[in-house]
Amino acid sequence: MAKRNKLEIIQNILKIIQENHNSIKPTPLLRQSNISTTRFKEYFNDLIKKKIIKEINHKENKYISLTEKGFKFLEKYRTIINFIDEFEL
Repeated sequence: MAKRNKLEIIQNILKIIQENHNSIKPTPLLRQSNISTTRFKEYFNDLIKKKIIKEINHKENKYISLTEKGFKFLEKYRTIINFIDEFEL
């Protein structure tokens, strides 16, 4: 299996959140994203800073969800991948 690039990792993290009804705790997200804790924290902090994901505190638990910008990223990513596939690039 080829090493994933930055966009693929971001897409994977966002897709995991989306597939969990747009609400997942940080630890399961880390495990499912299949990257090291250090790298996960880097991506996580970057995505928070860019307002692609957000943290929600609910009954002393922390959940992660996509923002509107996060949903838009996934939509645009799919468009780009479909373009690449269509033209066999």
